[in-house]
Amino acid sequence: MNENTNAVQHKAAATAGLDPFDRKILGALVTDSGCSYARLGEIVGLSAPAVHERVKRLRKSGVIQQSTVSLNGPAIGKPLLTFVHVEFEGWGKSQRLMQIADFPEVEEMHSVAGDSGMIMKVRTADAHALELLLSQLYQLAGVRTTKSYITLSTFLERPVQAEVTGDWPALSLPEQ
Repeated sequence: MNENTNAVQHKAAATAGLDPFDRKILGALVTDSGCSYARLGEIVGLSAPAVHERVKRLRKSGVIQQSTVSLNGPAIGKPLLTFVHVEFEGWGKSQRLMQIADFPEVEEMHSVAGDSGMIMKVRTADAHALELLLSQLYQLAGVRTTKSYITLSTFLERPVQAEVTGDWPALSLPEQ
């Protein structure tokens, strides 16, 4: 079977090659991807050339996939954040299903286990724009039902973090 899976994200390669310096560099880049090598060096305690070599290696290995800009949804006219669960005929990625990726409102698509086959993160201008997007989804062959969960407040939204949970002390919750 010679199926082209280039657009499908697979589990990352083993991260055994990441040391504490790499993780600190990654953490700083997640916060500010435009940070200079000199500033990164100050943050992690290495020289700018050493940081540059590490970043180059992290890019080459695929740990750093790209540098992007994070936009503020409400500031660009898309304040309505919705998670849409999509149930469709069949299983797995298909060309017709991947047409959903063509909609600019769709920020993320995830194949999931459970009562839906896919969860999408969608950002629109308002409820009417969401309704239009949903009507377009139903135009795609194979889409059976959708469930939409409109976000009222966002308490945490961040990119993948390089830190390791095992390195943090256990959280202690106050007694009630």
